Amino acid sequence: MKKLFALVAVLMFASSIDALAHHSFAAVYDAEKPMTVKGKVTKVEWMNPHIHFFLDVAEPNGKVTNWTIEGGTPNQLYRRGWKRDSLKVGQVVTVDGFRSRTPTHFALNGRNVTLDNGTKLFSGSNDGAPSR
Repeated sequence: MKKLFALVAVLMFASSIDALAHHSFAAVYDAEKPMTVKGKVTKVEWMNPHIHFFLDVAEPNGKVTNWTIEGGTPNQLYRRGWKRDSLKVGQVVTVDGFRSRTPTHFALNGRNVTLDNGTKLFSGSNDGAPSR
């Protein structure tokens, strides 16, 4: 019985390692669906393993949808010239990236961000996504 308990415990631990693993680009985003969104920043989260920021994007029919934009790691972005205040709530930005594989999930793997003053920042990570 002790051996069975130990085996079950080892199997449970081993299966939980995958849950902690970092996702690949291809698992979440579709390289065949590049797109551009423009909207107002509603929130910015500087956390590992990736930064996330959120945009209110107006659809052609007038409906506003909140999009999640995933960027690179904070360290990568600092080295590329980003600062914690590069994006501010209320600022209008344009983001080029790749759409989530889940059509009902309004998420983009952001590659390039154009600020409202025309400044362009690369926001992607070295995650295997194609260059744009």
